[in-house]
Amino acid sequence: MDKDILTTAEAAKILGVSIRTAQLLIEGGTIPSWKTPGGHRRVYRSDVLAQITGPAQTMTASARVIVIARPDRMADYEAALAKVKHCVVERYTDVYAALLAIGSRLPAAVVVEAEPSDAGRLALLESLRSDPALGGTQILVVGRSAADIGMTRFIEGLSALPEGVEAAIRGAIEPPLPFETPPSFPFPANEGQRLVALERSGLVDTPPEDAFDRLTWLAARSLDAPVALLTLLTPTRQWFKSRYGLDMADTPRGWAFCNYTILQQDIMVAENLATDPRFAENPAVLGELGFRFYAGCPVVDPDGFTLGSLCVIDTRPRTLDDTQKQILASLAALASDEIKLRVTDRQLRRAAEHGTSKASAPARSANKRDAEHRQGTA
Repeated sequence: MDKDILTTAEAAKILGVSIRTAQLLIEGGTIPSWKTPGGHRRVYRSDVLAQITGPAQTMTASARVIVIARPDRMADYEAALAKVKHCVVERYTDVYAALLAIGSRLPAAVVVEAEPSDAGRLALLESLRSDPALGGTQILVVGRSAADIGMTRFIEGLSALPEGVEAAIRGAIEPPLPFETPPSFPFPANEGQRLVALERSGLVDTPPEDAFDRLTWLAARSLDAPVALLTLLTPTRQWFKSRYGLDMADTPRGWAFCNYTILQQDIMVAENLATDPRFAENPAVLGELGFRFYAGCPVVDPDGFTLGSLCVIDTRPRTLDDTQKQILASLAALASDEIKLRVTDRQLRRAAEHGTSKASAPARSANKRDAEHRQGTA
């Protein structure tokens, strides 16, 4: 009979995540737990299984925001949400395309423009509110005044939208920060969730892969840079999933220029690292590496969390023109797409294995009963 009380390692095995991810979920309160007299965390099996089957979808906290609005108003929504940090905004004017995006991976929030005369949008709102799968998604309705109901919040104007979106992104329990003391480098406000997402990706400390190596090669050659990296930021390290022109497999997190890249949604350029007060004392600038130029673009997972960046580095001060910035952004988007494909593939495999396991359970039970019956009649 399966144990009702589990260790962190046993919980991690059921969830299909690393032990570190399970620790973050347990210590942050996403999975209820208690300590034994010896100081070890324990959880109930039912609470762990609830992370997989429960309506709140707490395991899949998201930084994605879906906006559904008329084409002539979309620029206004873009301007309003440009003030919100650490989220990925997906814009849709077609309701059916938006529903497909929502169903493929649940977002943190769905923003619906609902004018009183727009019967179609109001029908969409009712459909979203009645969907039990969206129990953990905040629905924000702009342009209609009413009392909030459950996970539906009504906002009269766009000026209040950023605050509503930020509250939705913070809605899931934030895992604890892994820093015992404040680090010397900056980190995003959602660092705990970001680190859970990084662990969930399963990319750190994996062998080199052609799909990523082609991207760093293209970045270096297209932008005439001696070094190109696909970086992933752990609590203590800057680890390179792919590297071109650099022998080091990782550096301390404090060395990472990408600490600043993950604070924003677009390209970060430092034209002269030696004169930039953020980097002038960095060992990668002062030491033998002698780096002088950096440009990086965030790389995100399917839930909108920034795992690291695709960057190019040079030993001479320089800049990038608009075309070169677009090249770097496009290559970073390809890296993000590759990560999303891998996550989706892993989920499909896990679902298939889970379905096979459930289907075979009755057969195992029948075989066990037959064996017990034979023993009883022997």
